[in-house]
Amino acid sequence: MGVFSGKIARFPHDNIVAASFVSPNKTHLLGTDDLGMDIFAQILYGARVSIGLSLFVAIVSTLIGASVGIVAAYYGGVIDRLLIRLIDVLTIIPSLPILIIISSFWGPSMKNIVIILVLLSWISPARIIRSKTLQLKEEPYILVAEYYGAGFLHLTRKHFIIELVPIILVSIIKLISRTIVSEASLSFLGLGDPTNKTWGLVLNFALGFQAIYFTEYWKWWVLSPLLAIILLVLAVAFLSVDLEKIANTRL
Repeated sequence: MGVFSGKIARFPHDNIVAASFVSPNKTHLLGTDDLGMDIFAQILYGARVSIGLSLFVAIVSTLIGASVGIVAAYYGGVIDRLLIRLIDVLTIIPSLPILIIISSFWGPSMKNIVIILVLLSWISPARIIRSKTLQLKEEPYILVAEYYGAGFLHLTRKHFIIELVPIILVSIIKLISRTIVSEASLSFLGLGDPTNKTWGLVLNFALGFQAIYFTEYWKWWVLSPLLAIILLVLAVAFLSVDLEKIANTRL
């Protein structure tokens, strides 16, 4: 639905289309906000931005993590120890405070959010893929290929990547849900890109309107993006569990 938000939504997400705080009705399914903007249109547009950003960050982070994990496992020695120490340090550091600190220094923009999330999201895939690559290195067909002169690039292209595809897919799915929550948290705290209305930003605007605590407006203005985030994260989590079962069976 988010992909086709421009077709589904009857109104633009960033235009004043009615009076302020119109209750949900046939015209405005989730009512309007304090400026008279359609909340349903904002939720649909926010889905496109939130899901698109999360998918991009998850794919890039997993590819970086896969590259680091394969290199560390294959070469071992000093390279492996250095990369593992880096991963250990980054794992210990709580991600949300780091996200908040870096975002506050870099400023609110979608580009900065993507860079920050990627920098902190490749760690888990790297650790998992390194562990699996260490196992693959000891497989007889890998040892035979190395005996006949197969190098790192050949083994990676012809063997490692093929065997690691299930793990890579599961890692991407898991990172999507984590990235959705991280981006929503940053936007909710006012550190997101104000020009791109994500679900977190809708929440930020809603809770920033102080009178909302004394009215019934929260029922559609606050709950709508909140439920959207929760339902999407749960859906992605269930999908990752199923994919992980399939991947474990294959492996």
